[in-house]
Amino acid sequence: MTDELELLRDWDADASPLTEPARAHARHRLLNTITRTKQHPDTGPSRRRALRLATAGVVAMAAMGTAVLITTEGEGPNSAGPLAPQMREVAAVTVLEGAAAYASSQETPVAPRGDQFIYSKRIIKETDRKTGEVQTFVDVNWDSVDGSQRSLTMERGNVIWEEPMKDGGSVWPPREWSKLKKLPTDPEKLVPAIISATGTTDQSIDDLSGFDWFRAYFLLGELLKQPALPPGLRPAAYEALALVHGVKAIPGVKDAAGRTGVGIAYTGEGSQKGSYLIFDEESYEFLGFRSEGSTASGRTYIQLSHTVEWAIVDRLRQRP
Repeated sequence: MTDELELLRDWDADASPLTEPARAHARHRLLNTITRTKQHPDTGPSRRRALRLATAGVVAMAAMGTAVLITTEGEGPNSAGPLAPQMREVAAVTVLEGAAAYASSQETPVAPRGDQFIYSKRIIKETDRKTGEVQTFVDVNWDSVDGSQRSLTMERGNVIWEEPMKDGGSVWPPREWSKLKKLPTDPEKLVPAIISATGTTDQSIDDLSGFDWFRAYFLLGELLKQPALPPGLRPAAYEALALVHGVKAIPGVKDAAGRTGVGIAYTGEGSQKGSYLIFDEESYEFLGFRSEGSTASGRTYIQLSHTVEWAIVDRLRQRP
């Protein structure tokens, strides 16, 4: 690996120095490339080519003063040749990995009984893009823990009774706590698992491409709307989002409470303009969601939402 280290040592001395987060992620990428090529020596690009591409990415960061991660894809059986390097902004990865660390530090053991309900209260604000008029909704939900009882759900103030799930039925995220507990807490296993029909798969994250990444981003976002998740699953979801190709950080985003944060958007195939997750600029605490929508009459609006409280309760309509 001598020549790779020489590349790192000999880059332009006048280039802007890497930030500590960028340096850490670059180091991680190099070590990860080494490990993967050792574990799978007969697949993907050669070890030396992989290391040169990874190292060149670090050099490019210093030379351009830009924070990007560069990963490589091998030659697929249906491809015309080597795939172009995939690029993810270190800023987005830093925010999402910071969110995972914050979530881990805030986790408390949660083990609701099957006959209980998960209560949550969510604030939704919709701003008419043409008139600037703001509508505020307070949605209060009671979700059956094991799915055996009726759940009470509100969507933009509309009350919806959801009957117990019939055999063979499924929704995302799973209503049943037992199914949530079965989801992998390894980020690289969680991504393929959530886009499979069964919730489990032997597929590798390296096999995903195109629209798979949009599905992963969307389904992870829906999972994060759950106010309560089994230990380790929320941090894993943030780390899994950091693996999604096409995520981008958008600074200066306001949440439903008027707090300024950083938005994480998906910019690849299937992306939806103006839709992203919002995180605190410093602590990386998750603040809420932003999306853009329209009504049947053609009115367009910006929607901001965040959960303000949740609890495990014994019966419907019980509040903490």
